[in-house]
Amino acid sequence: MTSTPTLPRRHLLIGMAFAALSCAVAPAGVAQTPAWPTKPVRLIAAFPPGTPGDVIARLLQPGLQQKWGQTVVVENKPGAGGNLAAAEVARATDGHTFLVGPDTILTINPHVYKKLPFSLQDGLKPVTYFASFNQMLACNNDSGVKTLADFRKQPASKMYASGGAGTPSHMTMALLLDTTKRELVHVPYKGPGPAAQDVMAGHVNCGFIVSSLLIQHVQSGRMQAVAVSSAQRSVLLPNVPTIAELGYAGFDATFYETLMAPSSADAAVVGKVQQDVASLLSAPELKGRLSEMDLRVVANTPKDAEQRRGVDFAKWGTVAARAKLQLD
Repeated sequence: MTSTPTLPRRHLLIGMAFAALSCAVAPAGVAQTPAWPTKPVRLIAAFPPGTPGDVIARLLQPGLQQKWGQTVVVENKPGAGGNLAAAEVARATDGHTFLVGPDTILTINPHVYKKLPFSLQDGLKPVTYFASFNQMLACNNDSGVKTLADFRKQPASKMYASGGAGTPSHMTMALLLDTTKRELVHVPYKGPGPAAQDVMAGHVNCGFIVSSLLIQHVQSGRMQAVAVSSAQRSVLLPNVPTIAELGYAGFDATFYETLMAPSSADAAVVGKVQQDVASLLSAPELKGRLSEMDLRVVANTPKDAEQRRGVDFAKWGTVAARAKLQLD
């Protein structure tokens, strides 16, 4: 008779034990997604102030500070094609340091810088591509080059300018010369600004320059815009054809201003950062500001950015090999 109530009580005790266990497990599961950020966030820009990546980071800065409740600091650390900044971020272990710069740091630099003290391929991963940008083939008015056909007729002794060896402008020209089976003399400059100035002054015939730097010079008639490197025409110079439209189907030298993190960065943090950045980039005002610089918002996911990185890594590796480009 006394054994009858024992069974329910036993079930009750077992139920209470499972409930306690569930409560104990739940906080552990939540703790796997860290509270972030817990201190100021550093955005290390790989190129000087005023370059597209730097401008994007500073436009995002106020919104990110509001979302994260922490100070967001933009620091410029230019040099070695973005490798100086990349090295600092790749070695960061604080979970609050990110790299801002062109995707070439991930897709071109690993092919042309072989003696770095860290691995660009393994040390960094893309968080998101902020926006895409293109290069514009521009020539000075005295060069006689107004079309791509004119450009192809230049003798091999003619010079072309770039913003530096291994930069988007250099690699785009290397791709075009390989595609058209031509040769020209490469004159690298310390940035696209000086390259554009020397093309405009007539010291060098032509060059691929980031389109945002050329808009005013082309519109004023001081330079001749020949073609655009990307698959889409420029929003600001819609009358300038793409190279693909001029008979080279499939030609596409599109580049991306990119947010990168150390490979060791927590996946949940990377996901949160991407979502917050994408939210800010979707605002019409910010989209408009970037459009004025001929930048098209992308804001893709880490997975999509990684997939794009893989495709372009292979493409630019082929171009670098054919150009026999080695920078160290």
